[in-house]
Amino acid sequence: MAHFRINGQQPLDGEISVNGAKNAALKFIAASLMFDGPVTLTNVPNIEDVRRMLSIIAELGATVAYEPEKNYVRIDPCTVTNFEITEEMAKKIRTSIMLVGPLLWRFGKACIGYPGGCVIGRRPIDLYLKGYQRFGAELRVDGDTFEFVAPELHGMTFIFPVISVVATETFMLMASRVSGTTVLKNAAQEPEVVALAEFLNSCGANIRGAGTPTITIDGVSALQTGSVAMIPDRIEAGTFVILGALTRSRIRVTNCIPEHIENILLHLERIGAPVEVGDTWIETKPYEHTLHASNITTHEYPGFVTDLQAPFSVLLTQASGSSLVHETIFEGRLFYTDLLNRMGAEIILCDPHRALIEGPRELVGRKLESPDIRAGIAMVLAGLVARGVTIINNIGQIDRGYENIDARLRSLGADITRVND
Repeated sequence: MAHFRINGQQPLDGEISVNGAKNAALKFIAASLMFDGPVTLTNVPNIEDVRRMLSIIAELGATVAYEPEKNYVRIDPCTVTNFEITEEMAKKIRTSIMLVGPLLWRFGKACIGYPGGCVIGRRPIDLYLKGYQRFGAELRVDGDTFEFVAPELHGMTFIFPVISVVATETFMLMASRVSGTTVLKNAAQEPEVVALAEFLNSCGANIRGAGTPTITIDGVSALQTGSVAMIPDRIEAGTFVILGALTRSRIRVTNCIPEHIENILLHLERIGAPVEVGDTWIETKPYEHTLHASNITTHEYPGFVTDLQAPFSVLLTQASGSSLVHETIFEGRLFYTDLLNRMGAEIILCDPHRALIEGPRELVGRKLESPDIRAGIAMVLAGLVARGVTIINNIGQIDRGYENIDARLRSLGADITRVND
């Protein structure tokens, strides 16, 4: 197991490019199994979660040509012969639940173990089970194994009781190949949803309304072979912009879509962090003044994205006054605040959804454990602004979502080393 060793409070300056979106790549990999021919994906991030998803579809029989150094993947779904996603396969990554739809469409049956993923509170899959049943599948549950049978699939109308990005993408994808019309109401509006719909439409799908609360899909008989580049990762972009504000540095974040993180930029303006925005770049500026405290509430797009809640909370430890962080999407996603308190932060966890941050407080290096992808990168940011040395273990969690992050941060002047134990 490797760990990061970070010597904090080093001056940062420079330019850092945003990679392709993890949360797009995983869904496009799943989508490839609904095609009638090979699919080529470019600008695919070279990260652990992509490798996990590719390994699952390869075990299902898909022919996968993966060139991680070139961020290139070619997938031929025509060789898929297996309809069973074992418990061992499913626990690799939660997005494996998306593969049930393509398998039902191909074979009329599918089997999956309980999906894995980050440990950030209760994440039930009942929404997916209900959706697959609405498409016409019959479900049998045997412990943590879910078996589906669907001799005939059909369109349906589904009202999401809570907004779910992955469920929206899952049902939109499945609906594109089943007969009839499907209407998804209270659907997620994230940029990754729009990107997936645009790609499917370019290959013959008939999807209308992606990016709005109501999506209508007419099933089609064929999806032709296609090629698509992943959109820039808005979570990476936001992370690097927050890093610049946190370290009072000039950092230009390139190859991004500023519109995708407008809410984050608005909150940076509110707390007094100077930022300049271009068409495809965002640049943070050095400053001497103290930042202002501010409250944040996570929300589905275009609200404050939950995946940037932890990095922004690190920034709020350096702001003057009391800030209330309200996490509305996931239960238990604030437990990392104990780690920040060990570094010198003053954070009161009011309940599993709310934390009160008093600032500014100097952070001091400590030995920490990365709890999950997003909290893990927040610990990296905390280490970069902290006095002294920070050790972060379990960095495999961070590698799941951020490609070669230590080398990229070193290019800005960070003193961060990957140490293989």
